[in-house]
Amino acid sequence: MSSPNGLVCFTNCLLPREDGELVKKDLWIDERRGVILDSQLTFFTRRERPDKIIDLGGNILSPGLIDIQINGAYGFDFSVYDGDDEAYKKGMKLVAEKIVETGVTSLVPTLITQEKSLYPKILNLLRPFSTPTSASLLGWHAEGPFIDMAKRGAHAPPFLLSAPDGYGSFEDAYGAHNLVDSEDWLMSSEGQCGVRIITAAPEIRGVMGAVHELSKRGIVFSIGHSVASSDIATNAVIQGARLITHLFNAMPQLHHRDPSIIGLLGASPHISSSNTPTEGFRTSSPHSAAALSGITSEAFDYHSGPASPVLKPVMSRVGSRTELHLDKGQIADMAFDRPHYGIIVDGIHSHPNSVRLAYSSYPEGCILITDAMKILDPNLRDGIHEWRDGKRFVKEGYKLYLEGTDTLAGSVVTLDSCVRNFSRFTGCSLGEAIKCATYNPAKCLGIENKKGTLRPGADADLVVLDRQGNVVSTWVKGRQVWGSKA
Repeated sequence: MSSPNGLVCFTNCLLPREDGELVKKDLWIDERRGVILDSQLTFFTRRERPDKIIDLGGNILSPGLIDIQINGAYGFDFSVYDGDDEAYKKGMKLVAEKIVETGVTSLVPTLITQEKSLYPKILNLLRPFSTPTSASLLGWHAEGPFIDMAKRGAHAPPFLLSAPDGYGSFEDAYGAHNLVDSEDWLMSSEGQCGVRIITAAPEIRGVMGAVHELSKRGIVFSIGHSVASSDIATNAVIQGARLITHLFNAMPQLHHRDPSIIGLLGASPHISSSNTPTEGFRTSSPHSAAALSGITSEAFDYHSGPASPVLKPVMSRVGSRTELHLDKGQIADMAFDRPHYGIIVDGIHSHPNSVRLAYSSYPEGCILITDAMKILDPNLRDGIHEWRDGKRFVKEGYKLYLEGTDTLAGSVVTLDSCVRNFSRFTGCSLGEAIKCATYNPAKCLGIENKKGTLRPGADADLVVLDRQGNVVSTWVKGRQVWGSKA
């Protein structure tokens, strides 16, 4: 039943603040416009109170969850296109309308490495999209083809590319019309922009030269499927990289002499890589043992691969403090903002201790992702299921293997499960865990005024969670689209 005056008040609820605190407070929305309201300003301007009051019984009223890395769900794979535009659009709609049962109200579909001629076609279909009862598809996340052979995971080796023309190579691969300027980003189904995130390896020839231009256009450059050294990874951040793709997976593991990409979470103000050589430096060879071994997981790479390059460190202070000091707890500012990092919290792709270590190092950058495959469906039973290219999955709870192997083949965890797991693994509050699936991803994308927040004027995309983090109901633009008791 709708509100006669369009005003709705949620009461008797806990609201997550952007610092992770949960506060007991009412929330007003305008269900006609689908936006969150400033209750005091609305009352004094309109001289009206909400005609509809919804008592949430002490539950949590959160911004809708945002998944910035998802490969598919409910039997549809964003990376599979058979030439039928209508069938593809139908699959997109299916995912968008069903994913709301997991509390997700916005997602960025991930497209893994493709044959070059397919990119412009698929990416044109993956433009911003939503229906009145669905989550919003915010655009696309291109994972590849500019990735390292040694950390390719399930990405097809024949389709991997270098970028000899820098940014021009990205235009050539994806289509120049998909790499639009930041002012063309529109948060609506009519948006003309498709690109949101590009995962690439900065050590690949020509990639580093494209980072600044991509970032300037509002595209999130994410470091991933890479063997970049600490110096190269740091330089990529200086150039504008703002994200790390599925932390710990498909990258060198932490080493105390060269912490590589993972080390960005604890980047020291004492080290600068601004003068470190990066261009034209490939660290893997198609003839390496890793390149010749079989394909493994898209996100969890078992290849032994070549070692990270050994470069002479450039030691120079880049923090705001240039001298030692005696102030307890006062840490020098960084020369650059540490990047956000996506992390799969299913207890399989990353050990709970690793999850806690990452969060303790840099809580503000943590983003929960599913990296889910098309088999994602909270109602799907364990067993053998079809994948792509004639291969099949074996599903055992959250574990997903390629049939006949013990190789992890992506994730089937839901984002609401990630929130609950994250709180358990790290010991953080449920409100702090929610922040990692709402405000943090929105901030990374630069849309924190519209999504992932309860700010006045933001979209009224909401999820009601019980005090154990289970989804009770999901709301899109002020209208309930799913309920556990419906």
